[in-house]
Amino acid sequence: MLDERTYDDRDGWIWLDGKLVPWREANVHVLTHALHYASAVFEGQRAYNGEIFALTQHSERLVQSAKMLGFDLPWSVAEIDAACRETLKANNLTDGYVRPVAWRGSEQMGVAAQRTKPHLAVACWDWGAYFGAASEQGLRLDIAPWRRPAPYTAPVHAKAAGLYMICTMSKHHAAARGYDDALMLDWRGQVAEATGANAFFIKDGVIHTPTPDCFLDGITRRTVIGLAKKRGIEVIERAIWPEELESFEQMFVTGSAAEVTPVREVGPWSFEIGELTRQLQKDYADLVRGRLGK
Repeated sequence: MLDERTYDDRDGWIWLDGKLVPWREANVHVLTHALHYASAVFEGQRAYNGEIFALTQHSERLVQSAKMLGFDLPWSVAEIDAACRETLKANNLTDGYVRPVAWRGSEQMGVAAQRTKPHLAVACWDWGAYFGAASEQGLRLDIAPWRRPAPYTAPVHAKAAGLYMICTMSKHHAAARGYDDALMLDWRGQVAEATGANAFFIKDGVIHTPTPDCFLDGITRRTVIGLAKKRGIEVIERAIWPEELESFEQMFVTGSAAEVTPVREVGPWSFEIGELTRQLQKDYADLVRGRLGK
């Protein structure tokens, strides 16, 4: 289950602009540029047994996401890695979720932001299965009413806060209709992803996944593709249209928060939670916990 406590009133420590501060004191001004104009980027990563999985890849993506939004972080990838590890240790966590976030500050108001200063914070907390019991039983996905934008309309390859507005709207729409999450299409009408996770489909022992040309090529996505290929399983990245969903036998989604989660239903289409999905779910769990090959 997701933690029901509010995120502003907790014990613990948050790394903020170079130092650890008490959780409740990690605040920003109401006129922070990011709050008004979404000039913020972030990462989501998990720690297992005291180690943050794929940490440097996440830190590299954070730096690149900021560049795509037009601001440079004064912290190196190595310094961001160190901040994440320091925060995890300060909060006495070995397993947990880690959230670095970078944003433009309150030095300037208006669309222009050249005089703002970049800021960086890292928080972490204990977070169980992102989808709760549905992570094992299989998700039910609605079809989102909002679509992923075209690459020429937004910085679609940045993990930018503003790009998640339509994800929140789609997830709320799905929840109101009794679903766990939503499957989003892209501006062309092709299958894209869930609101916070990449999508995979299985047919005749072959894995099919949408080409990430207008959404994030997730770190977990790439990891699972590697695990599948290591087992000799063919993985095809291609355009997938909604009408094809009827022909697929299995489906699962991947993400740092979601890990590998099976899907049993998308709108009118149903899927089995098959052996291959379960095998990849186990392979990923073994990899992140250092058990793979043992």
